[in-house]
Amino acid sequence: MTPDIWMILAFAGFLIAGVPVAFSLALAGSVGIVAGLSPDMLATLGTNTYNSIAKYPLIAIPLFILTGLIFERSGVALRLVRFAQALIGPRHGGLALVAVLVCMIMGGMSGSGPADAAAVAMVMLPSMTKAGYPKPFSATLIAASASTAILIPPSVALILYSIVVPGVDLRALFAAGLFPGILAGLALLVPAMIVAKRYGWEGAPAAGAETLTVRTTFRQALPALFAPVLILGGLRSGLFTPTEAAVVAVAYGTIVGLFLTKELSLRDLWELLGEAAIISGVVMLIIALAGIFAWAGTMLGTFRHLAEWIIGLTDNGILLLVLVMLAVLVAGMLLDAISIYLIMMPVLIPVMQHFEWNPVWFGILLAMNIAIGQFTPPVAVNLMVTTEVAKIRLEETLGWALLFVVAMGCALALVAIFSSIALWLPSVLGYNV
Repeated sequence: MTPDIWMILAFAGFLIAGVPVAFSLALAGSVGIVAGLSPDMLATLGTNTYNSIAKYPLIAIPLFILTGLIFERSGVALRLVRFAQALIGPRHGGLALVAVLVCMIMGGMSGSGPADAAAVAMVMLPSMTKAGYPKPFSATLIAASASTAILIPPSVALILYSIVVPGVDLRALFAAGLFPGILAGLALLVPAMIVAKRYGWEGAPAAGAETLTVRTTFRQALPALFAPVLILGGLRSGLFTPTEAAVVAVAYGTIVGLFLTKELSLRDLWELLGEAAIISGVVMLIIALAGIFAWAGTMLGTFRHLAEWIIGLTDNGILLLVLVMLAVLVAGMLLDAISIYLIMMPVLIPVMQHFEWNPVWFGILLAMNIAIGQFTPPVAVNLMVTTEVAKIRLEETLGWALLFVVAMGCALALVAIFSSIALWLPSVLGYNV
């Protein structure tokens, strides 16, 4: 067997054995180096791991993670829920609509699906259960809606994509993700409303919401509603870069939590800094160790060989795009977004260039696929979070998960067929697409 086959088999073997993805990548890359290059080349491991994370745009990832944690602790989700409930009022499927809308707005602050799912589930699940919604349905709907966080800017996944794929403007990616993210939310809302009406699930105001008017709840939710405006407005005006936007988001979230909602203390802030450091450390460890695998795969020609094999499957670009999307969907059921980008993009970039797919549009399609994987068992990070909050088993949500997979799959198909859904806004804003 050739060295690159040894490397791929080693990676698969380590994953099957239960070795964490980050270490599987590093060990498989080391196997490839020893088998195909020279044991002396193991001296490059330190350089490769450093070069993988020594990138300025990566600073935005831990900062947006911290932003999501701060807004979650600041009581922002509760205020958004109360405003949405006051605006919509009690009706069949009203709480389902509230859950989807709040998840989408929260996604415009955190860029992280699991953080979004946790914040909304803790607020919405008690109200939805009291109104007659089954816990498996509620948990799945919130998990699916929270997956739009990796589409609606700012998105940690899109930040990483812009780093992995050379020449892609992150601002264009952020703009391109907005309408597909909204479309995905609407696609989830349609079956949710139909099912709620069929079973007679009636929305009920949350505790204390009966006495609150739209004006009162809007005033309370205004700081939260202004956050996406601040981030996206600053990017559009050129006031700050995406990385600087992450710093602004952290500062704004801290001000909101400490002085406006007053639900965040300095002790809480210190704890959130530690929590964000742990989460960011895991992310950066994956990125750093993936550098070993990427370097070995490049030197051995592994990625080139795989790309040539994929291109040789068919000359039909549409058919190959469908096959790629299915492969990414399966990967999304098993791996996190960061691992998928780091593992698959070195192979998919030559394929994308061969068929002349627009890299911004292709990046949004990948993100939508990965979003579906976030609430699709067996490994569904968002669903794990919401089922834990709901105190139910993951298996109970399978039927509802399939329903929402089909719904978001329809949204994905529309974006694939009509690329202008993703590309119109960045083109209008003058970004390079």
